[in-house]
Amino acid sequence: SGRDLHFDLPLAPWEAVLGATVNVKTLDGTVQLKVPAATPAGQSMRLAGRGLPGPDGTSGDLYAVVRIIMPKAFTTAENDIYRTLAAASDFDPRPAFPKEAQHAG
Repeated sequence: SGRDLHFDLPLAPWEAVLGATVNVKTLDGTVQLKVPAATPAGQSMRLAGRGLPGPDGTSGDLYAVVRIIMPKAFTTAENDIYRTLAAASDFDPRPAFPKEAQHAG
């Protein structure tokens, strides 16, 4: 939009939870983008001045839009880790839903 550029930044679930440093290609070369811990899907991260250059010498911004990518399959160990997390966590992603409609997987 204008001189600003947007791109999808694929992250593994654990990268979004724990944070990560990701190499991102820009018009000026590759930069390292620090993704903070607990980054939600859909969040935009701005790389100032990394968008399209304008005739006045200034550049737009580059926006990385977080997309959480799930693995196609999980190992037994990965499933065990997620089961342990589910048992230890009291996080409710659907607090407005009726409790009787929610089922554990």
